Amino acid sequence: MSLIKWNRDQFLPDFTNVLNELFDDDFFSKGKYMPAVNIKDNTDDYHIEVAAPGLDKGDFKISLDDDVLTISSEKKSEHVENSEESQGDKPTYTRREFSYQSFSRSFTLPKSVKHDDISANYNNGVLSIVVPKEEASKEGEVKTIDIS
Repeated sequence: MSLIKWNRDQFLPDFTNVLNELFDDDFFSKGKYMPAVNIKDNTDDYHIEVAAPGLDKGDFKISLDDDVLTISSEKKSEHVENSEESQGDKPTYTRREFSYQSFSRSFTLPKSVKHDDISANYNNGVLSIVVPKEEASKEGEVKTIDIS
């Protein structure tokens, strides 16, 4: 007599996967937009890159409260109706898939940064923020302490 291994997963659906597929649908994720972020730790500074294409530099708000750097954007999309009134100077859409939504990202900065020298630049869909380090916090520098 030989034994045959029976795999019940083969005959019964895994309801965890069914629920995950249901709630991972785009219907439930609409309204959630979080841009991708890269943070580089250089010798002299931290470099934060935020991928946010399709926006203008005026759409961003960057604030620093204590040691928390907050990057946010709110872009309101114009709602255009396909009617006789809206066909003046504004185009009407037969299909509209571009969606710009608001977001907010916050990062806790170390105490050893120069708050007054933080700079930002927006170019080719990437917001770049440079956060300079204090002189004493740069890696590789050894400070000697004299004993009195």
